[in-house]
Amino acid sequence: MATLAHDIPAVPQPSTWLWEFLKHELAPYPGRAVTVARMVLAATLVMIVCNTIRIPYAFLGGIYALLISRESPRATLGSTGTVLLLAATGVAYVLVSVQFVVSVPLLHFLWIIGSLFLAFYALTVLTNYGGFVGFALVISIAISIWDLHVSAETNVEDTLDLLLVALIAVVVTSAVELTFRRMRPGDDIVAPVADRLAAIHSVLICYSEGRPVDQTAEEKIIRLGMLGTSTLRRALLRSDYSPQYRTEMSGVVALVGRLVDITTALTQLSVEPSSFDQDHLRSLAATVASIRADLVNRRIPGSIQVNTEVNTTAEPHRLPLLREMENTIALIPQAFAGSQSIDEYHIDENQAPSDEMPRSKLFAADAFTNPEHLRFALKGCFAVSACYVIYNAIDWPGMAIPVMLTCFLTAVSTIGTSRQRQVLRFAGFVVGGLVIGMSSQVFILPYLDSITAFTVFFVLVTALAAWFMTSSPRLSFFGLQLGAVFYVININQKFARETSLTVARDRVAGVALGLLMMWLIFDQLWSAPASVAMRKAFISTLRLLAQFAREPVSADIRPAIQRTSALHDTINTKFDNVRSLADGVLLEFGPSRRQDLALRDRIRRWQPQLRTLFLMRVASLKYRLQLPGFELPEAVIGSLQTYDESSAQMLENVADQMEGKTPQGETISADSLALLEQTLELCRTDESRLLLSEHGATFVPLLRQIDQLTSRLTSQIAMEMVRPD
Repeated sequence: MATLAHDIPAVPQPSTWLWEFLKHELAPYPGRAVTVARMVLAATLVMIVCNTIRIPYAFLGGIYALLISRESPRATLGSTGTVLLLAATGVAYVLVSVQFVVSVPLLHFLWIIGSLFLAFYALTVLTNYGGFVGFALVISIAISIWDLHVSAETNVEDTLDLLLVALIAVVVTSAVELTFRRMRPGDDIVAPVADRLAAIHSVLICYSEGRPVDQTAEEKIIRLGMLGTSTLRRALLRSDYSPQYRTEMSGVVALVGRLVDITTALTQLSVEPSSFDQDHLRSLAATVASIRADLVNRRIPGSIQVNTEVNTTAEPHRLPLLREMENTIALIPQAFAGSQSIDEYHIDENQAPSDEMPRSKLFAADAFTNPEHLRFALKGCFAVSACYVIYNAIDWPGMAIPVMLTCFLTAVSTIGTSRQRQVLRFAGFVVGGLVIGMSSQVFILPYLDSITAFTVFFVLVTALAAWFMTSSPRLSFFGLQLGAVFYVININQKFARETSLTVARDRVAGVALGLLMMWLIFDQLWSAPASVAMRKAFISTLRLLAQFAREPVSADIRPAIQRTSALHDTINTKFDNVRSLADGVLLEFGPSRRQDLALRDRIRRWQPQLRTLFLMRVASLKYRLQLPGFELPEAVIGSLQTYDESSAQMLENVADQMEGKTPQGETISADSLALLEQTLELCRTDESRLLLSEHGATFVPLLRQIDQLTSRLTSQIAMEMVRPD
């Protein structure tokens, strides 16, 4: 039986662990240097333009450039218009609403509270991240502007300057992106997936040939495992691809990410594969290469049959992860259930998305139905409002801007991820604010007597921040914090050398206050451990998917489509939340850490299967909705509804079991299979055109795949939840 080489690992020294962590996080990877170059060039040009024509609040332009340019060129160009539109909306909101409250202190205070709530609500419901930045940061800085005791004309001018900074940042960043896009055309989603599949293929080839894994291949797969798939998922979420392509590719990304995790674990096994295992590994390597070629060439990968052959030879089966890898690979083609060709999505980098495909929406479909959005906005508003009261009570207005930036940039909802951002923001504020920001004002800036010299220094610091920002989510926030604090301190309003450290002191104090209050509200008073939140989110996903399987519940097609669309977006959000919370579990410690990590590992194994099941359910919904070309006979519809109810009950049962409740239904896999066969028999005996149509021909295999995956997944969850850790 195989044993892990690190079953009883020696506890590494903190310095050793930190060095290995930084070495992996900061190692170059394909495309990283180009992304950093784009970010540095955009931020530098924005700084030069704003300082040349003396535009106040130029530090916002640098933050805009870093945040927007971090995305792919396609995503950046697709979101620039939205960023500018929402920035203009924020400025218009401030200028129109403030005139009714500026002369009445109580109304002015209530206006500030309401505006902060609106900004945090925008953070959680806007689908365009750059758009949120353009809206929320404009509102937060405008609040500080209208707190100043100056003339209304001056405040109006300063508020309009915020829009001018956003305009310059958008124009400059778009020009940079267009230049790089012409230089490096390509697909920003398929290429990274293909790169991961190539790394997996290299490891499998080494094992299939009975030789140790090449050091280069091992280091690459470990680095990809540490990098994770969050960058890809973020690029998909913020792109302007069609909703169907985003949904299906998100499933592929999750499955490939799981394959990377399995392959990384495989490299840590102290075992030599048997000849039987080597045959399987060769077959898997060929399958991975075939899937990669299909994706690169814009083809839907062909169906894969998992090898269920039992080893009857005397040589034992030595790789326990092999079966799980086979099952995961087999799920990749099923992520495209109901699709005919990848070409229909128009995902060529040099080609615009099809006008016939629905565009992404500005707001999430569940923006006004999901109570989590409201709770998040209330927490954020409470934290930043408390900061506002504190710095006004002690009459320290210089803290206002850094407080606002800190609260908005660290707003997350669980202990794990919040603690991660708090630690990274504190570290970034120490490095960017104290070590680089304040120290440079004492030891460096007095000797820089030209814009050229300052630009060189600015480029070096921005490059450092950008390199950290292109790390995995475990470290990228450090880079954003480093750059943001440096910009706030060193891009001042005087457009001249700052000889006093008062500004730096005030802004460092503002960051500290914001950190303290966000830690207090999000970590201590109004939070749940990431492990608990992860479990609840996964259970909620199971129940929502069961609800989705029963849709539509109304015969009226229009409200049915609207309801399923909102449910579809909510489930996608839940998948992302579970993944984020799973990362946060790593940062939590205590007596239950071992059980929490075991649960995390299980949920990360179940999640790709559940996502694939969701994609299949999306494809089958067309038949339940009776869309043109997907009509079913009445008898088949009735039987299908009964089967879907049984399948949904299986998901409800395992959700109850995970909550420690007694399952409400007694539906078992055998009953579900009998109902499935009854439905398929009605399809065979009916004289309709169902099985003869182009779309109808996929109905039967799709339904079988749904049943197989539902049965296997619910059985795994039920069995592993009763097994002691």
